[in-house]
Amino acid sequence: MPAAQGRALKVTLESLGDFKKRVDAALAKFEDSPGSAQKVGTHRLSEASFSGAGGFGEAKGLHRQYERVHERLTVLSKNLGLQIEALQIAVNGARGDFSDLEEEQRRRFWAIQAHIRRQEEAQAQAKATEEAAKTTQSERRSDGQQVTPKKGDQYQ
Repeated sequence: MPAAQGRALKVTLESLGDFKKRVDAALAKFEDSPGSAQKVGTHRLSEASFSGAGGFGEAKGLHRQYERVHERLTVLSKNLGLQIEALQIAVNGARGDFSDLEEEQRRRFWAIQAHIRRQEEAQAQAKATEEAAKTTQSERRSDGQQVTPKKGDQYQ
């Protein structure tokens, strides 16, 4: 190996070491922050928090949206932590030829990737279902009757 390539490789390995330290620090900071999955998951509001003592009709819908957003934030927070963990494993493996990784680390890396892929697929399916429901709902009149517009007609 020419000397220039050897120096470049050494610099790259040192850069990976520095990068790994930054990733480790980011994960530790994230896990201790209010945005961690555990801390986000513990902050919940009841339906009564939205309606108060007197209550109002929109409170139920508002609470439903709050729950949906809260669940999504919890999932995103957990996935961010998992992505950082997977990045840690990848940086450790990149220091060598990935044969230095223990089998457990390899399994964990692929388990994280599979989990995140399933989450993304579930989210895409939920979004498609939600869009289909919106489309169906927008094709109904306020009295619940199905609207079948003719070409060029406006919904009524």
